[in-house]
Amino acid sequence: MTRDEALALVREFVKNEGLVRHMLSVEAAMRFYAEKFGEDVETWGLIGLLHDFDWEIHPTLDQHPQDGAPILRERGVSEEIIQDILSHADHLNLPRDTIRRKAICACDEVTGLITAVALVRPSRSLYDLEAGSVKKKWKDKAFAAGTDRSEMEHAAKEFGIDIWEHVGNVIVAMRKIAPELGLVGNIQQ
Repeated sequence: MTRDEALALVREFVKNEGLVRHMLSVEAAMRFYAEKFGEDVETWGLIGLLHDFDWEIHPTLDQHPQDGAPILRERGVSEEIIQDILSHADHLNLPRDTIRRKAICACDEVTGLITAVALVRPSRSLYDLEAGSVKKKWKDKAFAAGTDRSEMEHAAKEFGIDIWEHVGNVIVAMRKIAPELGLVGNIQQ
């Protein structure tokens, strides 16, 4: 499956632009790490882009992401990529025994917190956001309460990276697509 085909699939099943932006963010983070580790950037990007494609049609843990897997198979997505996508769901208890599986888990949740921090800044931008700003908001459990900080810490540790280095890396990755994410804000590049 090409990236264009994957994006078309996402657009077919996802109407909420915030969720689309989340998947684009995770795709950017996965591409960043694939490049860093000398891995296949396109494959890693597909995993990030497709990981939540079925959330709107399967919005419970009883369904997501496992009920999306047959759709991916019908569309020709490789079983290896499907298994990587399934591994991001803790409730499925699949082993995260590859660097890709550790990466998708580490990149998923953190993008939401980064986006939330960017949106409350005066600039409303990723371009001037640093990991330290996210760290300041981290302690405020009421802020972005839907993000699970313990899950982020655990996933980064399992991925083998310090959480704040990871946050910085994901910010850098997301900056590359800031216009697509609506996170340019009032900063001119």
